[in-house]
Amino acid sequence: MSDVHSLDPQQLRTWLQGAANRDDAAFRSLYDATSSKLFGFALRILNKRELAEEVLQESFVAIWNNAGNYQSHLAAPMTWMTTIVRNKAFDLLRRSDVTTEIDGEQFDSEVINALRDPGATPIEALQMSSDAKALAYCMSALEGLHRQVVGLAFFHDLSHSEVAAQMALPIGTVKTWIRRSLERLKTCLSKREQP
Repeated sequence: MSDVHSLDPQQLRTWLQGAANRDDAAFRSLYDATSSKLFGFALRILNKRELAEEVLQESFVAIWNNAGNYQSHLAAPMTWMTTIVRNKAFDLLRRSDVTTEIDGEQFDSEVINALRDPGATPIEALQMSSDAKALAYCMSALEGLHRQVVGLAFFHDLSHSEVAAQMALPIGTVKTWIRRSLERLKTCLSKREQP
């Protein structure tokens, strides 16, 4: 397996051209040279090995089928292939509503545990539990990627730029999604407070 830091873009272009010409050996060389890096990238987005493996497989099918469309003057080979992996990962998140950082019951119990105050009276503890359940419900109503961005920013205490880097999204998109999600959470929580 080649060192990912020494991947030669010209060699990758040659292998992509070979794949475009349906050269199995060239495609195998391309896979061997890049699959570990692309798998790592998918894993950072999805945080689940089996999902990253699925995305990697789908991505290499797409690379094989679209190698003839690769245009070297528009992107470096790794950039082109990474974009395919990123898009496949986000498609999987949208398609299956997979939540990578925050998911239903785990989020619910984590929020409740985080809000628990050992000195709270039983009535105060019950109120905190109710608030946590309301927040968990409203978070679950957000779109998967928006929920993940909010979770990374507020529950994992990452800056907007750190969230953007981890999610491979533009910082402006992250800021917009967080602002809109907070507005939706506020609306949802206020509706749940009404009798």
